[in-house]
Amino acid sequence: MAKRERVVRMSVELPLWRALTGYRVLTMIYAVLLAIFGKDNVGRERFERPWIAVAYLAFLAVWTLATLPKVRSAANCTKRFLGADLVVALTGILLTPLADVDSQSFDGPTLPSIWTAGAVLAFAIKGGWRWAAFASTFVAAANIIQRGEPSRDTYHNVLLVWVASIAIGYVVEVARASERTLARALEIEAATRERERLARDIHDSVLQVLAMVQRRGAAIGGEAADLGRMAGEQEVALRTLVSSGLVPPTRVSEDAAQGAVVRTFEVDEEAGPADQAPCDLRALLAPHAGSRTSFAEPGAPVLLPAASARELAAAVSAALDNVRVHAGPDAQAWILVEDEPDEVIVTVRDDGPGIPEGRLDQAEGEGRLGVALSIRGRLRDLGGTAELISVPGQGCEVELKVPKAPKVSRGKAGTGR
Repeated sequence: MAKRERVVRMSVELPLWRALTGYRVLTMIYAVLLAIFGKDNVGRERFERPWIAVAYLAFLAVWTLATLPKVRSAANCTKRFLGADLVVALTGILLTPLADVDSQSFDGPTLPSIWTAGAVLAFAIKGGWRWAAFASTFVAAANIIQRGEPSRDTYHNVLLVWVASIAIGYVVEVARASERTLARALEIEAATRERERLARDIHDSVLQVLAMVQRRGAAIGGEAADLGRMAGEQEVALRTLVSSGLVPPTRVSEDAAQGAVVRTFEVDEEAGPADQAPCDLRALLAPHAGSRTSFAEPGAPVLLPAASARELAAAVSAALDNVRVHAGPDAQAWILVEDEPDEVIVTVRDDGPGIPEGRLDQAEGEGRLGVALSIRGRLRDLGGTAELISVPGQGCEVELKVPKAPKVSRGKAGTGR
């Protein structure tokens, strides 16, 4: 199956970017009109060097209009743009005393005026309250430097911008967390509905046919009884797979927006070891469950990199093959999956006759490398361990441990104990 990708765009954050776009345009127009028609506190014209104000405001207008696409979404609003936008705002603040010599004596507006807050708000929406605090600190310092001898109103305005931007950044982070929670809830709901639909369809068709084959085979006897027994085993395995459900697609958030764009990845089963997309180990092991194999799993997904999950599942399959070949057709097997904080542990146990002491070394010397390569070799390549415990007459137990972030390198697989 080829790798497919579906993009689900969330809507919580988009209104904030639209509002920021409008704010930047309106405040740019306000700054231009203020420079044209505004006067200082004593009624005189503001600028002793009007050419500086004209040059800066012309650049500000062009910059604001040219960068509108940058503030339409978190993906477009890059760190490089945010840095440049902040530099434009700081430059306008620091150029104010050059254009208006007396600006340090009066608490008049700076050249960019309230447009500066838009640059800070972009940091807040993009990266949360920490980014907002970073940007507003630079703006506060520039305003204090520009004033020369700051008044109480100057400190009041600086503090207001600083607190407001941090508050908005915090609200944005809370909104994103809620957005991710909602996306996860919708994912679980969709997976549950799909599982129920598949369960109904399979129950009404395949499972009923398998159950009928099992009953008729047992009634006829002979070779038909063997076919009926195999149909019964497949019915149990299929019921287990349906009840456990398929692996939900992996959803990850892109960029610092952490939820503005949520992508759904369906991993190619033929992908090589470099593919590290998360995969639920339970879905790979569930098909092994049957009338003679019990499968115990945690209630939550057991996530491993896809390559690691496939290799671990292959090692479990090799262990079960050994049970069928060496423990006899009537042996019972158990698979137990444990999800630890740093590793995943899978235990395969059977009630067969066990392995005589020295048999593994003898098999390896004969070139039968099933345990050495198919099990221990795979786990070694994953950075994990495979421990085999066997007591003659009391069955065999294989404990497989895999770290959750291993380096994968495939080895050769063998057969036989």
